[in-house]
Amino acid sequence: QLDKAITAVFASWNNERAILYRRLNDIDDSMGTAVNVQSMVFGNMGETSGTGVAFSRNPATGENKLFGEYLMNAQGEDVVAGVRTPKEIATLKDSLPEVFKQFNETSEKLEQHYKDMQDMEFTIQEGQLFLLQTRNGKRTAHAAVKVAVDMVHEGLLNEKEAVLRIDPKDLDGLLHPTLSQKSIKENEPVAKGLAASPGAAVGYIAFTAKEAKKRAAKGINVILVREETSPEDLEGMVSAVGILTARGGMTSHAAVVARGMGKCCVSGAHDIYVNEDERFVRIDGKKYSDQDVLSIDGSTGNIYVGALETENPKLEGTFGEFMSWVDKYRDMKVRTNADTPHDAKQALEFGAEGIGLCRTEHMFFKADRIFQVRKMILAHNFETRKEALDKILPMQEDDFYQIYSLMGERPVTVRLLDPPLHEFLPRGQEEIRTLAEDLNMEISEVKKRILDLEEVNPMLGFRGLRLGVRYPEISKMQARAIIQAAMHCHEDGINVVPEIMIPLSSDVKELAYVKNQVREEIEKVFEEKGKKIDYLLGTMIEIPRAAITADQIGEITDFFSFGTNDLTQMTFGLSRDDAGKFLDLYLDKDIFAKDPFQVLDQKGVGFLVETAVERGKKANPNLHLGICGEHGGEPTTVKYLYNVGLDYVSCSPFRVPIAKLAAAQEAIEHPRNK
Repeated sequence: QLDKAITAVFASWNNERAILYRRLNDIDDSMGTAVNVQSMVFGNMGETSGTGVAFSRNPATGENKLFGEYLMNAQGEDVVAGVRTPKEIATLKDSLPEVFKQFNETSEKLEQHYKDMQDMEFTIQEGQLFLLQTRNGKRTAHAAVKVAVDMVHEGLLNEKEAVLRIDPKDLDGLLHPTLSQKSIKENEPVAKGLAASPGAAVGYIAFTAKEAKKRAAKGINVILVREETSPEDLEGMVSAVGILTARGGMTSHAAVVARGMGKCCVSGAHDIYVNEDERFVRIDGKKYSDQDVLSIDGSTGNIYVGALETENPKLEGTFGEFMSWVDKYRDMKVRTNADTPHDAKQALEFGAEGIGLCRTEHMFFKADRIFQVRKMILAHNFETRKEALDKILPMQEDDFYQIYSLMGERPVTVRLLDPPLHEFLPRGQEEIRTLAEDLNMEISEVKKRILDLEEVNPMLGFRGLRLGVRYPEISKMQARAIIQAAMHCHEDGINVVPEIMIPLSSDVKELAYVKNQVREEIEKVFEEKGKKIDYLLGTMIEIPRAAITADQIGEITDFFSFGTNDLTQMTFGLSRDDAGKFLDLYLDKDIFAKDPFQVLDQKGVGFLVETAVERGKKANPNLHLGICGEHGGEPTTVKYLYNVGLDYVSCSPFRVPIAKLAAAQEAIEHPRNK
């Protein structure tokens, strides 16, 4: 029996759940596991025996108060499985006061020693306390930050140690919406469970892990609803936006795992009945299926039927103090990718220090503009195209003015039009007919123009600066809009220095051609206005050839911004839109350690970035360097790029604090030469 038990533990290292857990937590597969063999103590030897799990502080809120549960006359599995309803640890002082006192003192001693919140398992055998194990406790991101800040105030940690204590990925749990106060007031909860992991989740009901994964892959938000979860449900818990269980306590499997992931969780909702076989959940006498939507509040335990309104968190108080330490020790800037004033405002609330990528094509899709954009694309002569561009110009100028005004004097990098033109083309018969009438063309002629613009491989086709080579008037219009908006801001007392980024360069001559067209138009604006302002002209390094020839490109540009999304797909020869069909297989077979579209490939793509930095800087020592690909918010990539020598990273608004923390940690652990 002992031999089989030992073999089972070793074998558990390679089951699917363990492999998934290691992948989520960046644990090396080659480490292996260990088996401890020790004598047992028994918590099921009467009413003076028991077992429990407790934390030295509240793992959901971070409150400095003993938190946990126990059962008398029970073994450990009874507590974590949620089969019986446990009691709060505080009530132990009534039944066994000496044991409670000893446990409380031991908890404080362990926390002082490890300088971290402890997760302890214990057994009481006939009135005697035994501590089975202690480890640093899993906690929500909110609790992690509060514990770190409190421990600095208590003298257990210094500021740098507190900054290093938080895993940047864990901050993701702080940056997601909560239920709005308005929606909470307007809706009555239909049931209530335990507030196991804070935040809000709104989604369709999913009854199994497999179902949750499948529907989430289609972009559907789901809440995994189970009687109780087990390790087999891990994949579904990862895929779901929230977890709801009918059984279990605050230390049950669902609660502990959800807190570790930063997922919203309500556990132990005894008022609901989950029938997993017949696929329904009964709440307050009514049945709900997988076609119904629930909203759960992991901060109160409340459960609502329907989709409640959510709101973004306000990062202040303890979090604000923690981020002030992050900013204190960080020497790498963090910007955001934002195309609208709304996104820019959100990023500023999260501490963005500028915009590293403003994608102008996203502004073109608005209903009042798309018609003029289509006219511009389908025009059969310069005059018609210019007429459409003249109507788009004031719209673009107002866009940039709004963003510049909001960002103040923070840097804003605007990328000229980049996507394949076919993305703007009309599809419906009515849209084609209206365009044909306006352009004074036959419908058949418009359809032919649409067919002519279709491409077999549009991501490697007629896009980026290639548009500026073929239609210089497009680049000129955008350059004029950018500069006029900036000059308008100067009149308002905001000294904006526009950063204009020319995308998809692969050769210094094509870049020079578009750059000269842009510069000529800017000089025209200066002449018309009778004054000049400073501006920067740079390019996006997203083609391997651009990285290799960065010494030539660096001579004629003010900055490089690495577009690592395209640089990755061109280096690997993978389509980021299609590779998802087989990348999971590559991960499962250990061909790839990480998805290269999520974590930057340092050996290949990273080599190109390093090459471009080295050659570009050699040609132009004043060259500014940044990244605007999605990798800019991934912690290991941020740390790597810090050491490569980039001035800033740019990422989505919700990842700004994550990138900031990663940059601060690397600056503390491996400071680079100033």
